[in-house]
Amino acid sequence: MKYFQPLLCALLWTFHWAPVWAEKADRDKPMQIEADRMQHDEGKKLTQFFGNVQAVKGTMVMRAARMDVRQDDQGKQKAWLWAAHGERVFFRQKREGLDEYTEGEAETAEYEGESDVLTLLTRAEMRMMRGTQLADQLQGHKIVFNNTTEVMTVDGQRKDKGTDPRNQRVRAVLVPKPAASAPMPPPLRSSPSLKDNKP
Repeated sequence: MKYFQPLLCALLWTFHWAPVWAEKADRDKPMQIEADRMQHDEGKKLTQFFGNVQAVKGTMVMRAARMDVRQDDQGKQKAWLWAAHGERVFFRQKREGLDEYTEGEAETAEYEGESDVLTLLTRAEMRMMRGTQLADQLQGHKIVFNNTTEVMTVDGQRKDKGTDPRNQRVRAVLVPKPAASAPMPPPLRSSPSLKDNKP
């Protein structure tokens, strides 16, 4: 029974979000990156960005203290992001066909361009914004967000020896969707800067 509740929360989250997902066109958009400093190694096909990093890919926005991007000969990109000490990487993306946004935070993140999969790791959190209103919210140790298959998986806290079992659980808050006749809230303002986005 103790394993049933976190599993149920994860399943409810997946089914609740599945009908509408992130913007499909984002996958084919170029990634535009800004940072304080950059270093490129052609032999390793690796570009590193340091300091107030912001990456934009269509409606997807990712912010971090450091970001590494590797691109192979076929143009397939993979990115790794790290937050500054005590902070978290930030992710935001518009949902397909709606004035709603998915947001996420974690200490580290990995984005696989070919499969369109984002992984948030350590103090991971995902939220759904309807206009300016916070709706569904999910927390765990690891969140994998697959835009292609429309599946999200969530693991509880890392199960280190001596870890409190109460911290090894997925936590979810699912808010009922408003009726179709309810007025739509105003759209979100433009994405804040990295300095304005403190966890």
